[in-house]
Amino acid sequence: MQLLPTVTSDTALFLDFDGTLADLAPAPDAVRIPTGLVPLLQSLHGQLGGALAIVTGRTLADIDHFLAPLRLPAAVEHGAQYRLADGSSPAIDAPDLSPAEAAMTALAAAHDGLLIERKSRSIALHYRHAPALGPLCHDTLAAVVAEAPDLELLHGKCVVEAKPAGISKGQAIHVFMAQAPFAGRQPIFVGDDVTDEAAFAATQQLGGRGIKVGEGATQALHRCLSPAALRGWLAAARTTLQHA
Repeated sequence: MQLLPTVTSDTALFLDFDGTLADLAPAPDAVRIPTGLVPLLQSLHGQLGGALAIVTGRTLADIDHFLAPLRLPAAVEHGAQYRLADGSSPAIDAPDLSPAEAAMTALAAAHDGLLIERKSRSIALHYRHAPALGPLCHDTLAAVVAEAPDLELLHGKCVVEAKPAGISKGQAIHVFMAQAPFAGRQPIFVGDDVTDEAAFAATQQLGGRGIKVGEGATQALHRCLSPAALRGWLAAARTTLQHA
């Protein structure tokens, strides 16, 4: 692993949310936003000429709630929906999630500690409070998704998610990098989970740098120990850009 890269005026910065900007929480709605994070992101967005975007599995409503009053460019639900820098919000059609939802509902009714997170174009089953149920959740949802060609299964930290087939955070990086103000810059993507590996690959394919937050195998060229350390790196980047 290499030292963390330097953010310059030519950087396009892409940031995951949970486990990256914000510490992981026991439940999706229990996330707490650290003091100073919103003004920090607002400053960086301006210093980078708007070339800062959130790339996350969260919904757009979640991101806008947690980062209010900011409304940053974003790829949400793993790239199923966008808010581009020009204000447009392209999105794919919502797939039929009812088979996955029925399977998750049955599992949650039969076992304590499972939490269903319903989104506009995907649905996730969290087992952070019952990690021993991970294999059962994975196997059950894999069987359902195998019968649904418009869905695919995504595994994350104590979560399994049924999402539209063919979308990824890596695809989201390519979408942003083809448009102003991101085009022509060197991308940096920061994430913490296996769900971020496609974005690391895309970023580095485009000549940029991936930063993995926390432990675990990764193809990212750089590693940051924790969300707190990542926020420190962002604060240092703001200072550097101020004096550039």
